[in-house]
Amino acid sequence: MTLKIYLAGPEVFLRDARQVLDAKAALARAYGFTPLCPGDLEIPPADSRRGMGQAISAIDEHMMNMADAIIANLTPFRGLAADTGTAFELGYMCAQGKRVYAYTNVADDHHERLLAYYQGNVREGDDGRKRGPDGLSLENFDMVDNLMLQGGIERRGGAVMVHRAAPDRLYSDLTAFEACLKAISET
Repeated sequence: MTLKIYLAGPEVFLRDARQVLDAKAALARAYGFTPLCPGDLEIPPADSRRGMGQAISAIDEHMMNMADAIIANLTPFRGLAADTGTAFELGYMCAQGKRVYAYTNVADDHHERLLAYYQGNVREGDDGRKRGPDGLSLENFDMVDNLMLQGGIERRGGAVMVHRAAPDRLYSDLTAFEACLKAISET
């Protein structure tokens, strides 16, 4: 049986989404896997934008239900953390007990990105926790993103691959993605 891998990430929003998704799918096939890519299936017509969103959500969940594993792109997207849709997909797959792997093309961990966000303006609060000027505590667990994402992956035997991609190739550099494929093929 060929392992079916759901390829999650914000690539669907890129100008060259089709090219990037096709390159990821080709690599997955080269490792002997069947890629399941959001954006690969036709979306049925809908009467509203909300209806279209519901249709896309249903199709993506159906693909995840068919998949044996996920590779999630956790490269920060539109901010300092992973794409929220990708985080949902990763959690969905973890909840189903499927194989979970992820990668990021940003080598700075979540805490380093938080420090940059606050421009270093972090103080210790009365409770001993580091806090930004807004009073919110900073997560500092030496993880690439929120502890629930990396923790969920690693507790299920998966791995998170980290690569420092060139800024103009944050979402198209497939070095860490390929490292995930290699890790899955070796398990």
